[in-house]
Amino acid sequence: MIGYGDRARTQCEVVRLFRKTHPDLPPLNQSTISKIEAQYREIGHVRKVPSKRQAVVDDDTKLNLLLALEENPITPARQLPVI
Repeated sequence: MIGYGDRARTQCEVVRLFRKTHPDLPPLNQSTISKIEAQYREIGHVRKVPSKRQAVVDDDTKLNLLLALEENPITPARQLPVI
């Protein structure tokens, strides 16, 4: 059930309401509504959340970092080679 306006609606009703309200936009399907509802229940909003990607580090950079730490193990992180 999804609240919209004055009452709660099923996902099928939300799909029909969206198609009626926005006929110029591509139609949504129930799985899209389900994903949006799940995101809202999990994090409290439906704004796009940036993905957390891991940085790609080449072997030379890894080696430089290890060598810098070997030379001076108490080097502050800000002074280490940039990853």
